[in-house]
Amino acid sequence: MSEGLLELNDGNFEDTIADGITLVDFWAPWCGPCKMQTPILEGMVAKVESDVKIAKVNVDEAAQTAGKYGVRAIPTILIIKDGQPVQQMVGLQQEAALLSAIETARG
Repeated sequence: MSEGLLELNDGNFEDTIADGITLVDFWAPWCGPCKMQTPILEGMVAKVESDVKIAKVNVDEAAQTAGKYGVRAIPTILIIKDGQPVQQMVGLQQEAALLSAIETARG
């Protein structure tokens, strides 16, 4: 996985998102727009404060988690605060929109 991005799966997802703000990218290796999303997320790692986690979930390997959160198209990005989804975005997202969503979640 890319440096600075957490790799989540059915086993570690809930524990990782339980506290703070987590941006989660649901993706698959065969998805073209997903491949374009990764460098955007990598660029954000240095720009967000340490209280924000940026993570990826491969839907092919974590179908249970993807289903639980209603992921029907990829890439889907969830902004999760203290274990609860607060925003969902479908399709390729630019950095400015993602940073804005994180700021909104901070309240």
